[in-house]
Amino acid sequence: MRRTTISLRNVESLPDAELVDLILKNKDLYKIVVDRYEAKLLRYMRRITNIRPEDIEDCLQEVFLKAYLNLNDYNKSLSFSSWIYRIGHNEVVSFWRKKKVKPDNLQFLDNDSKLVDLHSLADELDIKLNKQKINEVLSQMPLSYREILVLRFFEEREYKEISDILKIPPNTVGVWLNRAKRSFGEIAKKKKIKF
Repeated sequence: MRRTTISLRNVESLPDAELVDLILKNKDLYKIVVDRYEAKLLRYMRRITNIRPEDIEDCLQEVFLKAYLNLNDYNKSLSFSSWIYRIGHNEVVSFWRKKKVKPDNLQFLDNDSKLVDLHSLADELDIKLNKQKINEVLSQMPLSYREILVLRFFEEREYKEISDILKIPPNTVGVWLNRAKRSFGEIAKKKKIKF
C-alpha cells in the first residue's frame, strides 16, 4: 500500500483554505499561518494604531492565539486573510478600550529600504517628505476613514475583503472610501499640504 506524503514545501504553498483543513488535522502546521501572516498583520496593526511596539507584539500574539483557538469556527465563505485581519482589527480596538488609548499621532509608513535603494538621493528625500505628509494627514482623520484608506491603498485589499474585515456592507466600503478620500483632501488643503 502506498502512503501519500505531502512535503512541508508543498504545504507551505497551499492556498489558505486548504491549509486550514490540514491544520485542523495536524495543529503543528499552524506555524505556517503565523509565518505567512505575521509581517502583514504587524504592518497593518502599526498603520492603524499608536500603541507601543511591544504592545503591538502582544496584540499580534493574541491575534494568532484567538485564530488558533477558533480555527474550527472559520467560515470558509470569507477569505482566511479577511478573517484573520478582522481578528487583528478587533484586538486593536480591544486594546484601546482596555487601556483607554486614543488612536492619534500615528506612524503609518515603514521606511522601505528596498524602494529607497532604487531611487536617487533626491527621489529618496521626496519619498520621505511625502510619507511624512501622508502620516500627518492620516493622523488627523477619524479611525474609520484612516483604516479604510490603509486597507485599500497600503494593504491593497479588495472591497469584499475590506467589507469582511470591517464588518460593513460592500456598498458601504465604496461610500466610506469616497468620504475618506474627500476628508484626506480637505485636511491636506486645510494644513496646506501638497503632494
